[in-house]
Amino acid sequence: MESRTIRTSSSSQRSRGRVYRRPGESESFLRNVDWFTVILYLLLVIAGVFSIYAASYDYDHASIFSFDEFSGKQIRWIGMSLLLGLVLLIIDARMYETYAYPVYLAMMCLLVVTIFIAPDIKGSRSWLVLGPMSLQPAEFAKFATALALAKLFSGYNFTLNASPRNYLKALLIIFIPIVLILAQKETGSALVYLSLFFVLYREGMSGLVLFAALFAVVIFVVAIKYSETMVLGIPSGEFAIFCMIMAMTVGMLALYVRRFEVARNVLLWFVGASVVEAVLSIWDLAIPGRVFFFTTIGIAMLYCLFEMLRLKARKLMVTVLATVLSVIFLQSVNLVFSHMMPHQQKRIKVALNIVEDLRGDGYNVNQSKIAIGSGGVTGKGFLKGTQTKLKYVPEQHTDFIFCTIGEEEGFVGTTLVVFLFLMLILRVIHIAERQPTVFARVYAYCVASYLIFHFCINIGMVIGLCPVIGIPLPFFSYGGSSLWGFTFLLFILLRLDASRRNRLTQ
Repeated sequence: MESRTIRTSSSSQRSRGRVYRRPGESESFLRNVDWFTVILYLLLVIAGVFSIYAASYDYDHASIFSFDEFSGKQIRWIGMSLLLGLVLLIIDARMYETYAYPVYLAMMCLLVVTIFIAPDIKGSRSWLVLGPMSLQPAEFAKFATALALAKLFSGYNFTLNASPRNYLKALLIIFIPIVLILAQKETGSALVYLSLFFVLYREGMSGLVLFAALFAVVIFVVAIKYSETMVLGIPSGEFAIFCMIMAMTVGMLALYVRRFEVARNVLLWFVGASVVEAVLSIWDLAIPGRVFFFTTIGIAMLYCLFEMLRLKARKLMVTVLATVLSVIFLQSVNLVFSHMMPHQQKRIKVALNIVEDLRGDGYNVNQSKIAIGSGGVTGKGFLKGTQTKLKYVPEQHTDFIFCTIGEEEGFVGTTLVVFLFLMLILRVIHIAERQPTVFARVYAYCVASYLIFHFCINIGMVIGLCPVIGIPLPFFSYGGSSLWGFTFLLFILLRLDASRRNRLTQ
């Protein structure tokens, strides 16, 4: 009878949404820590130490544990990171949500201060020199921005698509650090924060936004790369993009708006106008390219606006805006590119194979590709790489650390590293999807977005697929700021995840 009474009382407590445990009944949060993620973290940082040692090794090199060497210094950074990670695990998980905005505000203030007090290092004012060590606040602003964004989405009845103001709040949180870091002239670190748009997509943002971002990249690349040859008096790249804009317009009308009659009419207009232009070109009476495309697309947009008013189809306005903005962006590409710093222009041209400059801005990438290619399937062996040992690859212990792995460990070693990163990213996404709270889920996706961006862009830089923008490889590249930044990101996530069982019973 007594036991039944106890069970009834317990059931009543659960019905009110709270479970009361006797003192000592609660499990240690350490038991709930995702140790698989911790193991992946340790494997990556340990592999990073050996890679740094290999990248900085010469024939008079000291021990891997020597604090006079990059590898020894990195071991020291790792030791301090593990202590920080333990502290982050001990802190009550609710503290991260409670103080998310104050932490974000503090980090933004630090970014502002950095602009004025940081020394000029290679044209950038992004490093704070604190005695024997230097720290980059932009790396620590990542976890603060993730916390603030998670806090915003966890607000009472907050839904991204409920109001334009909600979008504005989210964009402000993302773009404030971007603007401040750009003011430090650290473009690469600023671009990292754009990866948080994947989080917005996960939380309800239309896929059209991501499509627009991808299309903008295509417009920029094609316009810059194919600017030498001319078609109808305009660069061939611009000509190709106008054709893509026309195809995009028809596709959106058919697939997004679902107005097949309107899509058919616009397609017939584009085809008919193009045929007339082709005939006139044969007779040397061709209309100048920009005049032709502006007129043709403009008439099509007026027709879409008319159909929008007649059919009361609001999605037609989205198509019109997408087309007009694409044309405006195309015309602004040259202006934006001309206002970039000379070395940035050079790096983009090298990455797009517009110029080769193997002794200048293209030197790093070229030597990196040579190093990776020389590794073959199994590599030359640990500490036996020639490109890296003879210092042909600059910055090989930082941003270009991946080429050391490629040369000494070959295809097998690089595949293993890629596999470890993919395992970590997929694990973080898995952790995100099992969270019972919006705060923890959004924060987890922020961590995943940062990892994906760094992983893809860094390896893309090393193998020549992306411009060199100074993005380190997480846990591998030498440096305390990057290692600490990602340690903060990962261990805060582990603490939030470790408390999920308690939250489920509250």
